[in-house]
Amino acid sequence: MALNAATMKLIMDSEGFRADAYPDPATGGDPWTIGFGHTSAAGPPKVKKGMKLTRVQGEAILSTDLVGTESQVRAAVKVPLNSNQLGALVSFTYNVGLGNLRSSTLLRLLNAGDYAGAADEFGKWTKAAGKTMPGLVTRRAAETALFRTPVSADEIKQRPVPVPTKKPANKARPIIVALIVIAAIAFFIFRFIIKH
Repeated sequence: MALNAATMKLIMDSEGFRADAYPDPATGGDPWTIGFGHTSAAGPPKVKKGMKLTRVQGEAILSTDLVGTESQVRAAVKVPLNSNQLGALVSFTYNVGLGNLRSSTLLRLLNAGDYAGAADEFGKWTKAAGKTMPGLVTRRAAETALFRTPVSADEIKQRPVPVPTKKPANKARPIIVALIVIAAIAFFIFRFIIKH
């Protein structure tokens, strides 16, 4: 499933576009960021002080980065997600990193099937270098809202029907057990008759 328009808007609005590389606002240095939140940790290109790029280059880098982030989220999440839930988690992971997602209470609750509890966890991730960051408060509120937003009727119609993973009950088993019991009883009756 490709990321939906609401996800792309959330990420692009939250990250904003910067043509010039800039230092992390919490540290004043590493990691350097460019475009729509691209850092060297996401893969090429390596970001360094003084680097520049165009908006088109930034959009291409973002698209590449998000393919990897979506794949990481899908691998970490063990429960079904709609496109809005997936998008909120991709935005979150793109911002905080896969390691933080994996170790989060958010993921633990989600994988336990507690979607409401997981949604409540986004808002706990608003600090960088120990400081509450207004931009993170806004972003987490938007991710929470997207995560809680039901999908459209069109998406529900397009969604593939899940294949059951649980084996159906074996209806022949009780019949086989009954036949074995009847055979055992018949055997004992036959032996009793032969002895007498």
